Amino acid sequence: MTEQQHYGRLIGASLGPGDPELITRRAWAALQSGARWLYPVKKAEESSYALAIVERGGIAVPADAVELVFPMTRDAELLAKAWARAATQTVELLASGRDLVFLVEGDASTFATFGHLARVVRELAPEVEVETIPGVSSFAAAAATTGVTLAEEDETFAIIPAAYGVEVINHLLDEFDTLALLKVKPLLDEVIDLLERRELLATSVFIEKVGSPEERIVRDVVSLKGEKVNYLSLLLVQNPKRVRGELRRGCRKRQVAVTA
Repeated sequence: MTEQQHYGRLIGASLGPGDPELITRRAWAALQSGARWLYPVKKAEESSYALAIVERGGIAVPADAVELVFPMTRDAELLAKAWARAATQTVELLASGRDLVFLVEGDASTFATFGHLARVVRELAPEVEVETIPGVSSFAAAAATTGVTLAEEDETFAIIPAAYGVEVINHLLDEFDTLALLKVKPLLDEVIDLLERRELLATSVFIEKVGSPEERIVRDVVSLKGEKVNYLSLLLVQNPKRVRGELRRGCRKRQVAVTA
């Protein structure tokens, strides 16, 4: 009878968007728990944004920390190979029985690499225990640093990648009081044109690399037209003129069936 393989835990440690002071106590403890670190890079031996957050926090990077390569490409075949390679490498490391903590910028459950990695790892080794440590998202930090309220009382709020295009964004402006448009770099000029047409430039703000030493806030959004911005950038857009439907308040009384 063969002995069952014992795997370490896979821990997704959310680090917040850039300011190490936003790392939660739980994530901080995981980083110093003796678990082996994994961190994402776009190319082999390239710098890691997530790793840099921890370094700014004053924690020394362990000598045995391992990089996992997740290329920035839309080539489905290259992506599939990269994911398979990263997941296989992760399972092999977990097979030693030692926990692995994967460094995640922002929040691990929101547009993050960790969810996909954890899913593929579980497909390869269903016995692996996965823990996700929540963290501060980029849009929450951006709202705080710019003084924008994402939603009050009965207001609505949506988060979407700008890549869905201006038609979708235009529609959502009528459905939500505030939009967080993530990864605006490829469509920035088109989005600015839309906001100009909708007369929403005055209630929009651009934030780049929030919480990092390179953080940049631009309230004169139209001045960004034609500029090449960083990949880690977003727009917060509020539509104070949105027409809202009638709300149902309170609980509806339960109908009692009447028997003859």
